[in-house]
Amino acid sequence: MIKSNGRATTSSLLMNWVEEMAALCLPDDIVWIDGSIEQRDELRKEACRTGEIVELNQEKLPGCYYHRTHPLDVARAEDKTFICCRKQSDAGATNNWKAPEEAYAEAANYFRASMRGRTMYVVPFSMGPVGSPFSKTGVELTDSIYVVLNMLIMCHVGQEVLDTLGNSNDFTRCLHSRATLDPEKRLIMHFPEDNAIWSVNSGYGGNVLLGKKCLALRLASWMAHQEGWLAEHMLILGVEEPDGHVEYVAAAFPSACGKTNLAMLIPAEGLKSKGYRIWTVGDDIAWIRPDTDGRLWAVNPETGFFGVAPGTNSASNRNAMLTATKETIFTNVVLAKDGTVWWEDGDGDPPLEATDWLGREWHPGKMDDKGNVILGAQPNSRFTAPVSQCPSISFRREHHHGVPISAFIFGGRRNSLAPLVYEAMSWNHGVFVGASMASERTSAQYGKQGEVRRDPFAMLPFCGYNMADYFKHWINMGRVVKNPPRVFHVNWFRRDKDNNFLWPGYGENLRVLEWILQRSRGEGRADKTPIGYVPANTALDMTGLHLPKGTMKELLNVDPDAWLREADDVETFFDTLGPRLPWELRNELEALRHRCGESKNR
Repeated sequence: MIKSNGRATTSSLLMNWVEEMAALCLPDDIVWIDGSIEQRDELRKEACRTGEIVELNQEKLPGCYYHRTHPLDVARAEDKTFICCRKQSDAGATNNWKAPEEAYAEAANYFRASMRGRTMYVVPFSMGPVGSPFSKTGVELTDSIYVVLNMLIMCHVGQEVLDTLGNSNDFTRCLHSRATLDPEKRLIMHFPEDNAIWSVNSGYGGNVLLGKKCLALRLASWMAHQEGWLAEHMLILGVEEPDGHVEYVAAAFPSACGKTNLAMLIPAEGLKSKGYRIWTVGDDIAWIRPDTDGRLWAVNPETGFFGVAPGTNSASNRNAMLTATKETIFTNVVLAKDGTVWWEDGDGDPPLEATDWLGREWHPGKMDDKGNVILGAQPNSRFTAPVSQCPSISFRREHHHGVPISAFIFGGRRNSLAPLVYEAMSWNHGVFVGASMASERTSAQYGKQGEVRRDPFAMLPFCGYNMADYFKHWINMGRVVKNPPRVFHVNWFRRDKDNNFLWPGYGENLRVLEWILQRSRGEGRADKTPIGYVPANTALDMTGLHLPKGTMKELLNVDPDAWLREADDVETFFDTLGPRLPWELRNELEALRHRCGESKNR
């Protein structure tokens, strides 16, 4: 049995809960995780012995390991994810709901004796710097060393957390077991009124790293609503000017919209002469609180990246590739014979001899019986890497107070509707922009313009309570905060009539960030349109970037007719959220229609 290297806890509240859960799950042993390197190394050896992980080539990838999940356990199980509160109306229309008593009883049937023959690991963790007023403490009980090793990367773990918790009862009770991995019996349960999370019959990170989406977004959004702050699915980055002044933005994007790439942005060649530097604070989650200076301040509660591997390469995100060169766990990618890893749209040529994410022999171009190319890596394969290894990581990452936010940015993948960037006209209009966020499936995938998928604030799968109440909370924050950030929307994905992208993206996006920060300071030239303010002619610094004539005009064009159709679609979505939808958003919708109508009649 792997033991902790020192004291654990004297808290009777914590000990009683651990003993109660052990009586349900019946593990052979209980091991407290102390956060030490020595214990981590023992855990790695044990997991390699059992085959839970595979040691990679330690010369080429020092401290790196490989893991495969069950073939039916490769992504978040949103249909098996529930908010379990007393009133169904508090969960809202966008969440699956169960009554707490029913949920506990159902899950207990799957947890019962699920750890027999296994070890229960007790993982005390802090989301956010230990002891910070921003932070929240949790304890996860799990029978998976893979989970423990990932938690050691993704958050603060160990004795320091227990010492700070002391005898307090203020911690999130997180219970996880792989059990049988039966997908029909998979459950991810959130009990916001009990500050508890139960996850059973899954081993995939998004379902079992309970400090991440489960606590840091679903439960934390509920807590934030009660306590007067924001828990958001947002990156945080800083833009440093040549004089050393740094301003920070927080940005929310639906999946496949370049969120991590923006968080680790490398300035374009044409702007390097200005001496800009980008600082990454976080790529996924932001906890945001009002302060006495009348501004909103944000921390990244995580200490690691849980990034999607396919599509990540040195061209799209060089900093991410450099981050994942050591002390990284790779999940469901290609495992090469020489102990290295590879994935589609990654760096370098694929290995000639390898096994795929299912453990089968694999080689480039391998096809199935129907003549379809077999992917080596699962499309949602992942890498878990410490944020401290990111070349652009901010020196304020661990600051207990966080960083001041100058602007909120929302985005989506729209083929023709949304301009490259526009600024909301007011705080409430900005909330409307976030509440109506959407992306389209690309024409290339479907042969025609695809469906619009609404994902307000990029929080649709993660808001832990009624989304209409969540919108109202955002509106109320604008009343509480004396100097709220300005709000913007960006669209890197606008296409021309031949279906080609108009904007090059990646490092060139700094040109847009520069204008956003100018506007946040009350500078920067802009033209008013029916949807908000867009950059005036020559307001964006285009040094070194030579776009075809007329491209910028097309990138910033606002079509009133198209936006009137969009307003109808937004109203249909709002109607699904029920009677709690804030009247302020209905007013903003009608104001948008009025401005578009006026623009048409000029």
